[in-house]
Amino acid sequence: MPAVADLRYSFLTSGSSGNATLIESDSQLLLIDCGHSGKKMEELCQSVGRSLADVDAMLITHEHSDHIKGLGVLARKYQIPIYANEKTWQAMPQSVGEIATDLKYIFNEDSVKTFGSIDVESFTVSHDAASPMFYTFHQGAHKIVTMTDTGYVSERMKGVIRNADVYLFESNHDVAMLRAGRYPWNTKQRILGDEGHLSNEDAGMAMSEVIGDKTKRIYLGHLSQDNNMKDIARMTVEQTLAQQGIAVGPQVRIFDTDPNKATPLTGLNHLI
Repeated sequence: MPAVADLRYSFLTSGSSGNATLIESDSQLLLIDCGHSGKKMEELCQSVGRSLADVDAMLITHEHSDHIKGLGVLARKYQIPIYANEKTWQAMPQSVGEIATDLKYIFNEDSVKTFGSIDVESFTVSHDAASPMFYTFHQGAHKIVTMTDTGYVSERMKGVIRNADVYLFESNHDVAMLRAGRYPWNTKQRILGDEGHLSNEDAGMAMSEVIGDKTKRIYLGHLSQDNNMKDIARMTVEQTLAQQGIAVGPQVRIFDTDPNKATPLTGLNHLI
């Protein structure tokens, strides 16, 4: 029998300082966001055995610097096509510099584009950017969801992301740490607001409503370096899920991400 096509992923970097994800099929290599310098992005790709020279397309979520820092340099160096919605393109020029017209593509909000055997579905989130959106990746019965940088998870968003095999899910801050921390009050209000970031507790509650019978792994993403810790995020999410009747371990496993170290390149056909 022919081998079943595999969908592979690596969360190259996730955090306040930089964000990027690799999604790979047998025929396509996609980079979602490009939040570190060109040099750092090349190192992260090489650490999972991939080269930026082989990237077929870059998909952008929004124009904040921790998502597009290396975008312009790498697009020009490797001539990689870039996909973003119109408002995000309008917001990016000062940050990314000149991008050749033939490398600029529109990926509208709440729409689907196909890259080889991967169907990519965009969905809008609630964040203080021009028109932020994230992506769900479909191949056959498999599904990967990336979602960070949102102040809350609406019913519409839950419907789009429900029952994925793998999630990259924002777990940005511990509320007590944020309130007691060094940030100015207006920054704290921004983070806690509807266009800010998800707390550990809010992340756990949202996860409890979207996890399905296919879900095997959740990666906690975009942790604040000042207002969170991996152990606190994981413990809080696990406790919240347990309170909602979801046992971490037998049903679903939780993993960390890191701003400076990629997760292993992992195929959905081999998840346990």
